Amino acid sequence: MTATSKSATVRLETAHGLATITLARASAHNALDRATKLALLDAVTAAGEQPGVRAVLLTAEGKNFCVGQDLGEHAAALAADPDTAMDTVGEHYNPLIRALRALEVPVVAAIPGACVGAGLGIALAADLRVAGARTTFATAFTGIGLASDSGLSYALVEALGSSRATGLMLLGERVSAEQALAWGLVHRVVADEEVRTTAAELAGQLAAGPTQAYRNVKALIAASASGLADALDRELAAQRLLGRTADHAGAVQAFLAKQRPSFTGA
Repeated sequence: MTATSKSATVRLETAHGLATITLARASAHNALDRATKLALLDAVTAAGEQPGVRAVLLTAEGKNFCVGQDLGEHAAALAADPDTAMDTVGEHYNPLIRALRALEVPVVAAIPGACVGAGLGIALAADLRVAGARTTFATAFTGIGLASDSGLSYALVEALGSSRATGLMLLGERVSAEQALAWGLVHRVVADEEVRTTAAELAGQLAAGPTQAYRNVKALIAASASGLADALDRELAAQRLLGRTADHAGAVQAFLAKQRPSFTGA
């Protein structure tokens, strides 16, 4: 299966079970104007609706992943009507983060350069993150008199705990790739020129893996906050379901035969 769709600022390409979503507004450091937010939501939704998609790669053109909201557009919205200038949070950012979090298949983000504000929120909605050696992260909101959006108040606490999350949000300081790796904010740091290829290889590996198992892993982790007793029940249900899949049976036989398993997603 191979498919391609694009807007002026976002591309969606699907091949071999992998949907690649690319921010393509490099001249503006992939800042999020209204058109880009709408196109990105459309691409994420389309990727989630394609039955052959088994993993998603989220990447970006240019030197930077995403510097967050297009402040030029935001300034115009403030000048036009301060009472509605922040409507974009409910109309665009919230649906986008919900759609990314709702993807049942693994999502890998390739993060070059700066990852700031809503760009950080988008990156944290992925399951795995690959950064470059010179990648930097920042919340940036308090620097312009705001708190946060794009799910950052949730995602940063989830990833770092409340103390570090509070520090990042209050102070707005930049975090290096090395520090992000030490804190667990990213999963791999590679040479800057290898960010996209490494993330693509990782996403491709996941696209060829046991898709139903990955779906259940994501669901179990998402539900983990409900406590141990509920987690045990959910794990039992998931293992019973997966124990009946062709991927599981084939992998067990391959292991016994000292062969490498091949997963079809069934």
